[in-house]
Amino acid sequence: MEIKRRPAKIGILCWEAGQVPKGLLQLETLPGNSTNPASYAYDVRFHRVSGANVHTILEKPDQAVLETMIADAKVMVSEGIKAITTSCGFNAIFQRELARAVGAPVFTSSLLQVPLARQINGPDSEICIITANASALGPEHLKSVGVTSTAGLHIIGLEKCAEWNRMFAEPTAEIDLDVIEQEVLDTALRALDVHPGIQTFVLECTDLPPYSAAIRRQAGLPVFDFITMVNYLHSAI
Repeated sequence: MEIKRRPAKIGILCWEAGQVPKGLLQLETLPGNSTNPASYAYDVRFHRVSGANVHTILEKPDQAVLETMIADAKVMVSEGIKAITTSCGFNAIFQRELARAVGAPVFTSSLLQVPLARQINGPDSEICIITANASALGPEHLKSVGVTSTAGLHIIGLEKCAEWNRMFAEPTAEIDLDVIEQEVLDTALRALDVHPGIQTFVLECTDLPPYSAAIRRQAGLPVFDFITMVNYLHSAI
């Protein structure tokens, strides 16, 4: 018997084709990665945004790319998509503009779960945000997703991890996925050693959900990531 699949409800705005470093393409093969269809128990629709890349999103957010994202998202909504997300957590900086303009629910970044984590653990709780690049994650990103205070927040970046950094320093080079996994796990455990009061992890980067289970297992703490956010929103729509 043929199983009929329901039309996709969620549209995912992704970086432009040909603009993704080879190492990130390797990470995309892992279930749990935001751009891997196997990460979802339902259909999603991927859309490549012209001009969107590490430079225009992460390093220097580009208003022209934001306008393209708004236009593309509106088209997707007109074609039946019920909600819009993105394949990079640093799009958090565009959360308010996209949500205001698109005409459908928009959840740009797993960072939207930081206020939730704060509320369920108490107003003075400590939360660790693991991000692709701590120096690029500024107060404007947090403010855009409703983080009104950084007290108790520990923002830990992966940019000093050797193999992780190779993806950007050597964009045509292959990476060792096993080493990447260990770097991510070690980063989480080191954060817990330095800040033993941490009660929850939030993974900013959409390439990190494949490692959430290992962090939960080793740290014994809740981990919010891109997939927990998308699953939650999908159930709501």
